[in-house]
Amino acid sequence: QVQLVESGGGLVQAGGSLRLSCAASGSIFSINSMGWYRQAPGKQRELVATITSGGTTNYADSVKDRFTISRDNAKNTVYLQMNSLKPEDTAVYYCKGVVFTTHGWAEYNYWGQGTQVTVSS
Repeated sequence: QVQLVESGGGLVQAGGSLRLSCAASGSIFSINSMGWYRQAPGKQRELVATITSGGTTNYADSVKDRFTISRDNAKNTVYLQMNSLKPEDTAVYYCKGVVFTTHGWAEYNYWGQGTQVTVSS
């Protein structure tokens, strides 16, 4: 199977920065897109940013020019650099990978367990 493990969340003051990491491991043949999503209390999970294996990125309007997504294909790892954080960025951040797995030789969506990001005002 495939596991995605996030790290790097925490508590930061408004205007500060955090860097999230998500490492994929297991029965991986290839990883298509990877991305970050977030879910605030009482709200639906929403897309933050995605990146393809070729490096094409996509961002939610609310984080453009503040967040940067990147990936290291050799390490099966995706990063999210978050700058100029705002209280409204507070949420649980989830990593998602679209993985072609050797377990069944098919493509599936895999999610990490989530990491809490709290921005104080």
